[in-house]
Amino acid sequence: MMKAGKPDLFIFLVVLFLLALGLVMVTSASFPRALSATGGADPFTFGKRQLFFTLISLVLMVFVINFDYHRLRRFTVLFAVLAPVLLVLVLFLGDEINGARRWFDLKIFNFNFQPSEFAKLALIFVLAHYLTELGEEVRNFSTGVLIPLVYVGLICGLVMMEPDLGTTIVIFAIFLSMLFAAGVRIAHLILVALFVAPIGVYLIIQEPYRLQRLFSFLDPTQDPQGSGWQILQSLMALGSGGIIGLGLGRSRQKFFYLPEPHTDYIYSIIGEELGLVGTILVLLLFLCLAWRGYKIALATKDHYGSLLAVGITSWLVLQALINIAVVTATIPATGITLPLLSYGGSSLGITMLAIGILLNISRVPRESL
Repeated sequence: MMKAGKPDLFIFLVVLFLLALGLVMVTSASFPRALSATGGADPFTFGKRQLFFTLISLVLMVFVINFDYHRLRRFTVLFAVLAPVLLVLVLFLGDEINGARRWFDLKIFNFNFQPSEFAKLALIFVLAHYLTELGEEVRNFSTGVLIPLVYVGLICGLVMMEPDLGTTIVIFAIFLSMLFAAGVRIAHLILVALFVAPIGVYLIIQEPYRLQRLFSFLDPTQDPQGSGWQILQSLMALGSGGIIGLGLGRSRQKFFYLPEPHTDYIYSIIGEELGLVGTILVLLLFLCLAWRGYKIALATKDHYGSLLAVGITSWLVLQALINIAVVTATIPATGITLPLLSYGGSSLGITMLAIGILLNISRVPRESL
């Protein structure tokens, strides 16, 4: 067996930069809410917690970089079972926040755990194992598409019950990207898309608030004080930042104008404080992450590792692009965070675990990158 090489330095540096930027921007964006939550005692409470999450996540990433990802394959069945079980349990035992049950409140650790974040990573492991075992049979519709579609449909259905349309879209996008990378026929993928599209339309129109989001996206000025509020405030933040921004810490929209400025809409605060320069830099960094991640997938001789790399890269990049598209009013609001930059412990921890696995894959014998 050939000796493992060094992890991909380019991805490592990109991730460190995004983490550092995220820590700074979370601290800035959460400043008013921290003051309100602590009665004026600690304006940095969210920043401190994000620092703790970041340090723990870095330890997890470094550990996984040096842990052979092939050894995780033996836990595929456990991942396959645990993901839907946790998604069911959160519907009954999870805390309800803003009308959704997506989190377990682990009071002992002062930490919220989101099972759908684990489900993304678990799904990637399950699909990578299954598609690798299939080999050429992936070109058969029943084995290559229908069987994994049933499992993904179960995961997506449970996530939609929380409800969480944004995460559902990301999970299904991961599924399609991995099937494509595994060699599934394009015609079969088109059939899946044609089957799923009407379901997506139904999910939108059957919930009044989703339909309202769609109408607000088309013309937010029709209800500027209601459904169009967050779109208009996000665009106002981005527009007021201009080319170079108002300056770090000088955002006005974070003062209770923009909903969730340190989570879903942190990209808007980046635009307001760091300007067009800051937003383009973030976008370029995620595109670089996509380039390098897919490069690793193509160069890796191990088919299982290659599929893992595709799944992880697609997850991080597509979620980032969806978040950016939402805050720039390119697509309707879905309520999804920006990986590595938004505030949150479970999302950051699982994301860094995934990146550690990607870096571990980059260490195996491969073609020249």
